[in-house]
Amino acid sequence: MKLMKRLDLVLAACFVSGLALVSTSAHAAPATGTPAIISTDIGDDIDDTWALTLALRCPELDIKLVLGDYGNPLPRARLIAKILEAAQRTDIPVGVGIGTEKESVHHQSKWTEGYDLASYPGKVYRDGVQALIDIVMASKEPVTLICIGPLPNIAEALRREPRIAQKARFVGMQGSVRLGYSKNPKPAAEWNVRANPAACRAALTAPWDITITPLDTCGLVQLKGENYARVRDSADPAVKTLIENYRIWTEFNAAKSGKVAGPITASTTLFDCVAVYLAVTQNLCVMEKLNLRVDDDGFTREDPSARQMNVATAWKNQPAFETWLVQRLTTQPTK
Repeated sequence: MKLMKRLDLVLAACFVSGLALVSTSAHAAPATGTPAIISTDIGDDIDDTWALTLALRCPELDIKLVLGDYGNPLPRARLIAKILEAAQRTDIPVGVGIGTEKESVHHQSKWTEGYDLASYPGKVYRDGVQALIDIVMASKEPVTLICIGPLPNIAEALRREPRIAQKARFVGMQGSVRLGYSKNPKPAAEWNVRANPAACRAALTAPWDITITPLDTCGLVQLKGENYARVRDSADPAVKTLIENYRIWTEFNAAKSGKVAGPITASTTLFDCVAVYLAVTQNLCVMEKLNLRVDDDGFTREDPSARQMNVATAWKNQPAFETWLVQRLTTQPTK
């Protein structure tokens, strides 16, 4: 009888341990995420800084490189490096993009004053385009390129090594299909396309899987009220860095126009955050397969003969996306 009781106790202990293991594994983050590279014109519009901070909060993404794009290579690389260092993510390499390596001022330069790129504890690739190529070609699984700026680096990478299109997928913030800026029913020549139409055309005709958020979806996203306050008041170092940069960016733009910056009560339009979201999931977007052509004026025109791509043309539930965005920014990812 005593033996039977002991056996029952052992079995019960094993059962409880098993439940604990199931519970723990059900809430644990994935050991590794999808390999990803971020290409950004950070330092111009502040939404790139929001998007980079968001990407750092997505355990679904294993970020292999953050690469500054569209000229201004050293100041962009310096800004990326300091943000990653502040977020304690110096495991992520920084890439210097193509362009003349000269010092120039961008909207967040005040925040990087005195920061030496050579002091970055992680890896800095002086030829960021070659680093992108090497990472993609060496990867055992497809690499997701999250492209949230104009695309001269991507075009150059395709020129040097066209085979990257067979080993990567492209997720970007580009274009305008049925809505322009500020919900204008007339499509616009969206900046990331208009800044370099030839480079964008090269990227959006390459034979990789393409997913984009045009202004139709990304141009609608802004955090206000309680949503913005939760981010603004976060004590997390990475988010405090984001808000500090937002303040500096706002003051720079106000001074440029001869004004004094007032209190900040909402975010700007967070175009680039939607591209990060699409790299993780597409559940809250209406996705259409459209044939889009990039013309010389920077418009993305529907054209039956053009390359087909996945396009987020509308929101299924925009408030749910904004809730997701705030939760990701204000919650540390599970290790």
